[in-house]
Amino acid sequence: MPFSQAQDPDTYTSLTDELKLIPRWAVGLAFVSFLIVEYLFWVVLPEHRHHPGPPPGFHAYFAISWGLYAALYALAIGYVSKDAPRRNMSSPFWILACLLAPGGVGAVLYFLMRQPIASTCPACGTPVHSDYHFCPQCAFQVSNSCGVCFRSARITDLYCVHCGHELAKDNTPARLRAFTS
Repeated sequence: MPFSQAQDPDTYTSLTDELKLIPRWAVGLAFVSFLIVEYLFWVVLPEHRHHPGPPPGFHAYFAISWGLYAALYALAIGYVSKDAPRRNMSSPFWILACLLAPGGVGAVLYFLMRQPIASTCPACGTPVHSDYHFCPQCAFQVSNSCGVCFRSARITDLYCVHCGHELAKDNTPARLRAFTS
């Protein structure tokens, strides 16, 4: 079935759908890492101090913010572990990049360089990127496009927004006529 603009999974994913990608082990790891950082700030560090510490407000601020940073780091690694495969990207590589790059740089690089969400071809099951109009294995049309310039077109468009071609004049292949009428 060809995708319309409203069905494009890369364009219209809600925050709750994205949060569902975070695995339970990552949530548990985030909780444990938050508790470890709090233990370090409230128990370990004050015992090894030989001079008066910062005011309690500063101490609480830094303890909570560093704990939240550690938890967010664990959640980002969990998200990357589930998001990379659905984008046909190497999950082990990006998890390793997130772990080894200091300060969350690996996660930022992942979000800057990630590919569009891949769907599957309804005819042959091959993973197809959302910006492809035809399956690279069987040439099945997986999204709507103009018959002249072959750029994306919404299913409700009468004319191509790029070249002005009247889309109704395109000869729709027989296997797609059921989807357009």
